Amino acid sequence: MRIKKLQLMNGYKRFFELTIDLGDDPKRIIALVGPNGCGKSSVLDGMLFHNNAHNQIGNKGGKNHEYHSMNKTPNYNYQNINIEFSEGGYQQIRQERAKTGKENTIFSFRSPYRYNSNLKVSQSQATNEIRLNSYGASSASDLDDKMEENYRRLYIKFNKYLHETDCKPSEAKTKIIGDLNASISKCLDIEICSIGDIEASEGTLYFHKKDHPNRFEFNVLSSGEKEVVDILLDLYLRKDEYSETIFLLDEPELHINTSIQKNILLEINRLVGDKCQIWITTHSIGFLRTLQEELRADCQVIQFKSEYDLASKPYTLTPMKGSKASWKDIFSIALDDLANLVCPKSIIYCEGRDSPGRNGAERGLDANVFNNVFSETYHDALFVSSGGNTELDQRSDIAIAILSKVFSDLDIFILKHRDMASGRATSENDRQVYLQNNPNNHRVLKRWEIENYLYDKEVLINYCAKNGLAFDEVSYDQFVTDIVNQNLKDATGRIKNFCGITSSINAEKFKLTLSEYITENMAVYSELDSCVFDRG
Repeated sequence: MRIKKLQLMNGYKRFFELTIDLGDDPKRIIALVGPNGCGKSSVLDGMLFHNNAHNQIGNKGGKNHEYHSMNKTPNYNYQNINIEFSEGGYQQIRQERAKTGKENTIFSFRSPYRYNSNLKVSQSQATNEIRLNSYGASSASDLDDKMEENYRRLYIKFNKYLHETDCKPSEAKTKIIGDLNASISKCLDIEICSIGDIEASEGTLYFHKKDHPNRFEFNVLSSGEKEVVDILLDLYLRKDEYSETIFLLDEPELHINTSIQKNILLEINRLVGDKCQIWITTHSIGFLRTLQEELRADCQVIQFKSEYDLASKPYTLTPMKGSKASWKDIFSIALDDLANLVCPKSIIYCEGRDSPGRNGAERGLDANVFNNVFSETYHDALFVSSGGNTELDQRSDIAIAILSKVFSDLDIFILKHRDMASGRATSENDRQVYLQNNPNNHRVLKRWEIENYLYDKEVLINYCAKNGLAFDEVSYDQFVTDIVNQNLKDATGRIKNFCGITSSINAEKFKLTLSEYITENMAVYSELDSCVFDRG
């Protein structure tokens, strides 16, 4: 059974009038994709609103017109929602299902809000037949607490099979939870080893993992592990009775690690019957990648764009075309926050060793120094080495051409020493002429080289004070007569002596250590800040 067209009319929730048209050959998986607040969950709510008028799914009670109507129109009812199935209209399908007592299995819903912190059943009690669909959430805003009820169902199913066949418990476990364990083990490194014993006050699921000597109960699982078990158990128990159903899953990946998302979506697809349709709301990287690759032939993606005026205009949304550009647009939704997190707002190319170290570690002295100095104040700026003076220009141009197309808000700067004229003397006037005649993303240090900042008296005094060393200020002043223009690149030995260091040291390591003692209240910090970020 599959939905072909859905219409939400006359101001349903946040929509003026929305139609989702899947065409004459709707796919098995319908993914509603868009940023938070675009209305994905409201689409699922619309289907539930229509269905709940005939059958109250769940135990949360119905929502009135104040929840379902954009304008809070009194007597706003389910007739404002039209659902067209491949097999006919809703009423027709419901009447046909009623002949076998399955009229309540047209939809199966899971809200994104679940409560799984504790599972400890102490008393046996009867449970309603699962085909009655009488537990769980009835709208996207409800808490979906299915775990205890589903545990009871699994417990009853296990014991019923055990008594009816008079087999060994191990055989019953293989039969009843073998397939469930197959799904769980593909997503997590755990398996159910026991369904407990309610009469012995052990009414919970027990698990084991290869590197753990003892079994452990459901309550000690992580929140993500509980989510996976909860979802897979519910689908496993519904397999037989919900063989021709529209499954509505609102952000099922919530709280689940990205690396697990692919496998759980594949298991959802496997556990849900072939004659069913799955509607999923998502904006997760793991789900989108799986839909693009493994499930591409079986899915249609409905994209909700932020520029749509869905609250004020009628819209008909159709499945996205599977082009590269379309998928890039879709992934930008999932990557938006992540890109801001992992991609810096500014990349500053410096002189220095361009080949990375182990695991891509930065090896350039300048880049490492600046990253130390500005890591707290400019946490979204990244300094990288790109070779010598000429390589710096060439490689930064390539980076600008490529990265600016991927990250439109990214600033790329080129930062040079003032000795950029191949060792020839350059003055502050030469520096200003260079800046005036090069693009705005070019930067030049006011001092000769990076050592002229690291070997500043202010920095050395702070370093010595923090490390219990006596700084020889008189000898330093006699040697360093011009901190701005003097070539101090090879003066590390003498600077070490001024700091009272008697042992041998690694020059580059010493310079890098000094950078950690440049603080925001220093004049040398202010000058570097101005040179790099204000082009001063």
